[in-house]
Amino acid sequence: MNADFLAVLEYWEKEKGISKDVLMAAVKEALLSAAKKAVGPARELRCEIDSKNGDIKAFAKLIVAEKVESKHDQISRFDARRIKSDAQVGEEVEVEVTPTGFGRVAAQFAKQALLQQVRRAEKDLIFAEFKDRVGDIVSGVVRRFERSDVVLDLGRYEALMPNRERVPTEEYQPGERIRCYVRAVEQTLRGPEIILSRAAPDFVIKLFQLEVSEINDGTVEIKGVAREPGFRTKLAVHSRDPRVDPVGACVGLRGGRVKNIVRELNNEKVDIIRWDPDIRTFVINALAPAQIKNCEVNEEHKRVKIFVAEDQLSLAIGKRGQNARLTAKLTGWQVDIEPAVVAAPVGFDEKVAQVIQTFTSIPGITPEQAAVLVNSGFHSVDDLAQAEASDLTGIPQIADQAESIITAIQTEIARRAETIGGAGK
Repeated sequence: MNADFLAVLEYWEKEKGISKDVLMAAVKEALLSAAKKAVGPARELRCEIDSKNGDIKAFAKLIVAEKVESKHDQISRFDARRIKSDAQVGEEVEVEVTPTGFGRVAAQFAKQALLQQVRRAEKDLIFAEFKDRVGDIVSGVVRRFERSDVVLDLGRYEALMPNRERVPTEEYQPGERIRCYVRAVEQTLRGPEIILSRAAPDFVIKLFQLEVSEINDGTVEIKGVAREPGFRTKLAVHSRDPRVDPVGACVGLRGGRVKNIVRELNNEKVDIIRWDPDIRTFVINALAPAQIKNCEVNEEHKRVKIFVAEDQLSLAIGKRGQNARLTAKLTGWQVDIEPAVVAAPVGFDEKVAQVIQTFTSIPGITPEQAAVLVNSGFHSVDDLAQAEASDLTGIPQIADQAESIITAIQTEIARRAETIGGAGK
């Protein structure tokens, strides 16, 4: 049994990476509880395990006395001197008090207690190893499902990917190896728990950091990210070096870099956007490839109103509003997209009516005269200003009114010239 017991310690040391000394200390604590039950209330009881053969012994510190009144606390001077030749009354002597068969019973007891101690030590190791790995990407094998949560094997430890951290379009199979983002290491009532995620926006950021050297060395900076897991991600990037194109660096030669990331995200669409300090330019970049006609910015309420052509409206808004929604998340501004109002083309009749109205506004010209002038080929005040009396007398409807019309036109031209001259002084 003792040899088996040592084998158990060696097994846990190899499999879990827990020091044998730590395990021995835990076992001693468990053995002490067993010894107190087997030996009784012995004074300063302790247990020792021979690291070579696994023998378990119990020891107690007893006080040397002429007459033993309590066998649990005292030892006779005669018995004490058999252990220590110069033992004196009142002196403490450590005596072995191992009961018959204690080793076998204690080993069984210790094995049961050892499991609890090992779990505790293992949890401490988990927390110590992963508390500084939050934000890293790890690879694990899907082991089982607990309701909708996924349990992954990371090697020596297990981790949990809660349902809220799963990508809704992904299905996982037991035995499948996947990469995840370490979102948190939480201390729970059951001990440390490693929380993984594939839905976090930071997962995409970390993938770009690993794939794009310019981001890793700080040349290109990720200014923001907005993500709807499984469907679409928008990433805003900026280059600290004017010689480096941030979008080109992220896309890579022939799209190689971004293709690797899209493959890891199971073909989730990734838009890489050039960040700009001007919110107008930034929003327009974020809504690409939709073409924007106009943009109104409300600084006070952090609101941007975008106007697009009718044929660009669905593209700007995106499927189920996704493009507009992600743009708002990325920029931090509320984005309203509306169709641009296009003025209807003016027809011939409308143009004729506008010219008649212009002529009628000149004092001395009646609506009937204005209509005759327009129908006779005069389409502006300038046309009338260049006309002579003979041009108007040739029009039967207004032949006898030609002089008064010419006078009215000349008066209007003079008035306009005076108005312009006065404004220039």
